[in-house]
Amino acid sequence: MNQLVFVLIAVIAGIFAGLIVAYISQTKLKNQKIALEQERARIIEEAQKEAESIKKEALVEAKDVVYQAKADVEKEIRERRTELNHLDKRLRQKEETIERKFEQIDKREQELTKREKEYTSRERSLQEKENTINKVLKEQLETLERISGLSAEAAREELLQKVEEESRFEAAKIYKRIEDETKENAEKKAKEIIGFAIQRYASDYVADSTVSSVTLPNDEMKGRIIGREGRNIRALEAATGVDLIVDDTPETVTLSAFDPVRREIARISLERLITDGRIHPSRIEEIVEKVKKEIEAHIREEGEKAVFDFGLSGIHPELIRLIGRLKYRTSYGQNILQHSREVAYLAGMMASELKIDAKLAKRAGILHDIGKAVDHEIEGSHQEIGANIAKKYGENHKVVNAILVHHGEGDPSTVEAALVAAADALSAARPGVRKESIENYLKRLEKLEQMALSYRGVEKCYAIQAGREIRIIVKPEDVSDEISSMISRELARKIESEMTYPGQIKVTVIRESRYVEYAK
Repeated sequence: MNQLVFVLIAVIAGIFAGLIVAYISQTKLKNQKIALEQERARIIEEAQKEAESIKKEALVEAKDVVYQAKADVEKEIRERRTELNHLDKRLRQKEETIERKFEQIDKREQELTKREKEYTSRERSLQEKENTINKVLKEQLETLERISGLSAEAAREELLQKVEEESRFEAAKIYKRIEDETKENAEKKAKEIIGFAIQRYASDYVADSTVSSVTLPNDEMKGRIIGREGRNIRALEAATGVDLIVDDTPETVTLSAFDPVRREIARISLERLITDGRIHPSRIEEIVEKVKKEIEAHIREEGEKAVFDFGLSGIHPELIRLIGRLKYRTSYGQNILQHSREVAYLAGMMASELKIDAKLAKRAGILHDIGKAVDHEIEGSHQEIGANIAKKYGENHKVVNAILVHHGEGDPSTVEAALVAAADALSAARPGVRKESIENYLKRLEKLEQMALSYRGVEKCYAIQAGREIRIIVKPEDVSDEISSMISRELARKIESEMTYPGQIKVTVIRESRYVEYAK
């Protein structure tokens, strides 16, 4: 019985406990549901607030965009309006200009019509006057024939005969004067003939410049010449004092330097390095040093050869070396050593003709440009430098004077010095010996045309044949045949006195009349 009671109590307690648990669970669920509902309401409220805020921001941005677009459109409209106003103003100005031009054209047409009428009237008047003059001349001619008892043809023949006799007499006097002057100046004329013959003496020249080029076997050699980080090219430039230009020119390297000796050393050294194939700084220095010694020996050999060819003796070894250096020096494209040899040859030949010291003239001639061997190293003109060098190494004072004054800066103290100056001018100025820069060439052509246009009546002029001829076209109504001949003579003399040029310049004056009509 007691067990049954316990069981019942246990069952009732279990049921009661289950009910309590169920109640508690239901209460929790209800509370959770209420919390979820509150959270949901809160989230919805926040979303609505955020949506409202976004909406307001979007409205503000839209208003800004609309305002900006409106401002841009108004600005563009203002610019277009300004441009249209400007175009309209320009159109009005053009219309006014065209109207003024039409008015001017109308006035010119009226003036031309008026002038045409006046010209026609003057032409008729001139024709009448011409007829009257012809009639008067005919009457005067008939009167003269009647008074003189000679016809016009007979009078013309008599006049021509008298003019011919007078001309023969004048020609005889001129011939006699020329013959006397020729006898008096026979020796002078002979020397001029010798000078012109010497001037025509021809020899070859080597035209050097400030750059030399070395041909490479292939373009890969350029990289080897430059070396790693440029060490080879720097070593070669430092050893020779020459700039190496490696550009896109295929299989070619350019050497640039004002000193031709250095440039020649660099050229030979580079060619040997390319042939040898071992291109590195120490090998470069070795080759350059070897080539320098060879060039120095070659320079001395050239100087000794020049002295030996002219049979000169007693010249200081340093002067001989400087003479050899002139082989690598140029002036206006003319090789100075070859020029010095020619000056010595010409001066010696003229001295022999004049029966004076030919050896002294040759000695001064071969040394006259010695200063150019070092003028890039010493300040002063090459005449002063050369004279000081010659004096330093014990040359005769006559030779020093010839070197100092061979460009006319002073008075020559000997005939030999004057001959050296003349030979220098002959060698340097004869046609074709020197290169002429394009600037000097254009200046000479321009000056030729300006001189021709300075004469009255010249209509056009053209410098042709590379400046060796000037052709002048004159106005036939302003210039007669006699004046045309005078213009050609005067212009030729003016060119001779005011210009320096190789060879000769031909002056041609053209005078012609052309009458053109068209058959319609």
